[in-house]
Amino acid sequence: QVQLVESGGGLVQAGGSLRLSCAASGNINRFNSMGWYRQAPGKQRELVAVMTSGSRINYADSVKGRFTISRDNAKNTAYLQMNSLKPEDTAVYYCNYRVYRDYWGQGTQVTVSS
Repeated sequence: QVQLVESGGGLVQAGGSLRLSCAASGNINRFNSMGWYRQAPGKQRELVAVMTSGSRINYADSVKGRFTISRDNAKNTAYLQMNSLKPEDTAVYYCNYRVYRDYWGQGTQVTVSS
């Protein structure tokens, strides 16, 4: 089992920044991917950004150039730096850890006011 603890959500004005963190613990496999998905009310959960342990990165088109994912493999922690936030970024953000199966964090609310 893998446990994920997220932090860093909150309320911010449009144009502002937030940084999310996700710490993984438990049965960690060094070959994995970690990343973030989000789900807005009435919408399906969607990919935001993922990064493999080999540093391959994939971003949603809607966040390219504004969000940056990074990892500290020694700490089994992933980060999502979100800049130039827009109201449409408002959602619950879920950390994802993937190796053979998906593990999910509890979710953290990000609210961007206009």
